[in-house]
Amino acid sequence: MNPLDKIRQLEQTSRLLEPDDNTRACWQTQTNAYAESFIHKGKDRKAYEDSSDNALGLLDSPIEEQPLDIDKVLKLVEKSIVPPGIDLTSSRHFGYIPGGALYPSALGDFLAAVTNKYASNFFASPGSVRLENQLIRWIVELMGYPETAAGNLTSGGSVAHLIAITAAREAYQLKAKDYHRAVIYISIQTHHSVLKALTVTGMREAEIRYLPVDKAYRMQTEQLPSLIENDRKKGLLPFMVVATAGTTEVGAIDALDSIADVCEQHQVWFHVDAAYGGFYILCEEVASKLKGIARSDSFVIDPHKGLFLPYGSGAVIVRDRRHILAANSYQASYMQDALQDEELDPASLSPELSKHFRGMRMWLPLKLFGLKPFRAALTEKVYLARYFYKQIQQIPGFEVGPFPDISVVLFRYVPATGDINEYNRALVKALLQDGRIYLSTTTIEANYYLRLAVGVYRTHLEDVELCLQILKEFTAKLS
Repeated sequence: MNPLDKIRQLEQTSRLLEPDDNTRACWQTQTNAYAESFIHKGKDRKAYEDSSDNALGLLDSPIEEQPLDIDKVLKLVEKSIVPPGIDLTSSRHFGYIPGGALYPSALGDFLAAVTNKYASNFFASPGSVRLENQLIRWIVELMGYPETAAGNLTSGGSVAHLIAITAAREAYQLKAKDYHRAVIYISIQTHHSVLKALTVTGMREAEIRYLPVDKAYRMQTEQLPSLIENDRKKGLLPFMVVATAGTTEVGAIDALDSIADVCEQHQVWFHVDAAYGGFYILCEEVASKLKGIARSDSFVIDPHKGLFLPYGSGAVIVRDRRHILAANSYQASYMQDALQDEELDPASLSPELSKHFRGMRMWLPLKLFGLKPFRAALTEKVYLARYFYKQIQQIPGFEVGPFPDISVVLFRYVPATGDINEYNRALVKALLQDGRIYLSTTTIEANYYLRLAVGVYRTHLEDVELCLQILKEFTAKLS
């Protein structure tokens, strides 16, 4: 076969990657029908579904040379992908701070994938970069940051922490030879993604100081000034304080203004993990506790938590853009045509070069809904958590942790006799087998607790009432 015939033959097969109008319509119709069915059956599904084979059925359909019909593919989705585990879209998912599933976000992802804009570079796609930078500027203004700030839409809090730490490293001109002398001040409630980011940046050799927490699990700051002074006297380099605006375990908000005072006085980078709690600044009931974020040097915030977007939606903001640019901005000769000064390129603010056009999944819901329903939904979650906190104490045997700063409630059942931890483990096991609600657990100071996190936008009063009813039923049975 001569080369031209080979090319024509290959072309005929490769053109299968461009389906015709009828095929696209068929796939879209069936996929949309499945999506609509999934949404409508939400109340019928369990919040947690135990799986007998843990999706091993997928392995019975390997990747092969020949295609599979769309109906068979969707049957695999229905059987092995969607049902097992936690239904994170369920209104009765109370286990973790969830990623949301706003319908316009799905449409935004669809448009982003179909148009396939390169959202890392202004020259390649001015519109997508302007859109993402517009969202960053909105977050900057919302949190009270100055115009000098810059940031990036990330895949989540983990990458956001990574970017913030590298920006701080550039600001303080830390070199590898300094890492073992650098000191980072955190609490036992600091999310593990911060330590993971330190490991990835090569800074795990740094000294980690764990500050104690008070009875509400907020970082205690009284000894922070003396710790910093003593570390400097030892020849160490006090580098960063990491505060949390909404801890994962209990939802606590650290005393941000007090920490900011110390960091300003002692010239230490102030970083805030606001991944969970940041967008609650839209609620009057919480906003005053979050205002200290405006005094930080950097913060992370997750739209997939506070704005109910799908997973893979985070953000990082750095007060002085010079530092985030210094950590991430590189040039290559093949990109010389893309040099410009009109907008900051996302690729110069993040380790990512090629990336998903994430801005569409955030921009479209904000444009189609406006801020009002987001503000109402976040405020509703705060009140639902407070309602649960009050009502669970009306059921004999239950005790609670601190009053919720945002929308997480710590609680457990104390039986008249027997081991408290073992009883609550048995309670959680029974709840998992039932599956109507999903609650997660944690252990603090050897005490086993249940956690109620109200964060799904679909969760309303009837769902919290059902949760209370089920807890009352199951503790009665177990007792």
